[in-house]
Amino acid sequence: MGRLGLAAALGLGTAATALTGQHAQAAGEDTGLTYAFAEDARRIEGAGSTADAVELEPGRTYRSTLPPHAKVFFRLELDDTETAYASATAVPPSGTGVSVADGVKVTVEDADGRSCDTDTATFGAPGSPRPVAAWAMREISPRRSLCAEAGTYYVTVERAAPDARGASPDPWELEIGTVSEPGTETPAGTRAPEAWDSATPAPVQGTAQRRPGGAGFAQATPLGEGVWRDDIRPGRTLFYQVPVDWGRQLHATAELGSSGTDASGYVASALTLDLYNPVRGEVDDLSLGYNGGQKSKALKPLPPVAYENRHASGQQISAVRFAGAYYLVAHLSPEVAGDFGDGPVPLTLRVRLGGAAQDGPDYAGGTVPADVFTVGGGDGLTSGGGGDAGDETLYRVLAAGGIGTGSALVVGLGVWTVVARRRGAGHPG
Repeated sequence: MGRLGLAAALGLGTAATALTGQHAQAAGEDTGLTYAFAEDARRIEGAGSTADAVELEPGRTYRSTLPPHAKVFFRLELDDTETAYASATAVPPSGTGVSVADGVKVTVEDADGRSCDTDTATFGAPGSPRPVAAWAMREISPRRSLCAEAGTYYVTVERAAPDARGASPDPWELEIGTVSEPGTETPAGTRAPEAWDSATPAPVQGTAQRRPGGAGFAQATPLGEGVWRDDIRPGRTLFYQVPVDWGRQLHATAELGSSGTDASGYVASALTLDLYNPVRGEVDDLSLGYNGGQKSKALKPLPPVAYENRHASGQQISAVRFAGAYYLVAHLSPEVAGDFGDGPVPLTLRVRLGGAAQDGPDYAGGTVPADVFTVGGGDGLTSGGGGDAGDETLYRVLAAGGIGTGSALVVGLGVWTVVARRRGAGHPG
């Protein structure tokens, strides 16, 4: 692509990205807690028995319902070479009460009912209704002998604590998806990297650029390295995605700005910021108190993205096992409105990408979706196909550029989106 063509494409990408962000913000403002489900999500019913479980196809996104006091079952058909990841995003209805101990629990089981893996995501403090996601896997690994055979497996989804005090008696909506990861051509090591820079760097400085957050994973607003600003209302949840390549190290700091009012008070867990990996597995989170003055807090240092991280004992490191879109999900407690009014509070995200981009693992086959573990892949549960080598090169250049390239990364994401849609419609590249 020549310089003039690239400039025109970047301009088109800016417009496309801006429209996407505006749509997501409008959806959130008009409907409060309403979650923006993937447009192509197929509606299915979770079964009350494994005998009636509907099959989940890798790379597809589904929408279902979770009753308050029952498990629902879904089915996976797996060979003996692929690692399969299943995630469920639970969305409680707007205005409902929730318990800090409640949330969603996801388990993968084999045909004999043995658990291969399980994960639970709770609302925690401040105990306000918001979308939460949990993941579980059937992993093929030299360290694991259980669940390695080909055959039928089951994904169970249930509430974490439906009988807890204050728990909602209403059914919740679910967004479900699976991702398939092949093995590697050469035997991978079984140890996580022991040495990595665990120091917390200084937050990125500079003037914040406006970037409205999305209303769901499928509408997450792309961010690169830089300083990004939005306004968040009490009870709202905003979604952002940061493409992180193999070898790169993500750092993020969240700030709440001063309220601009004379009101006083203190909300212990006013802002929660969750970090999810490309298959919606939680990596880390933080909670930020608020007294009407500016407050900031950073996520814990994370290792560079590496295939070998999966062998670490702690989930925070193990979850940083592949490249792709990492999600920053910010939620402001409704309690903030009680002390400081229901107007928006300034939210600033400072994103830094350390390290240098590296080659990924030598996969023995293709991932499903095909581009889920690339920096141009977007949401692994909603993307279908990948770009060509030129698209991938553009992504790597933009994602690896360093401080000040945040705007370029965002417009580059817009370019890829437009090109992908044209190809999907049968237009020449």
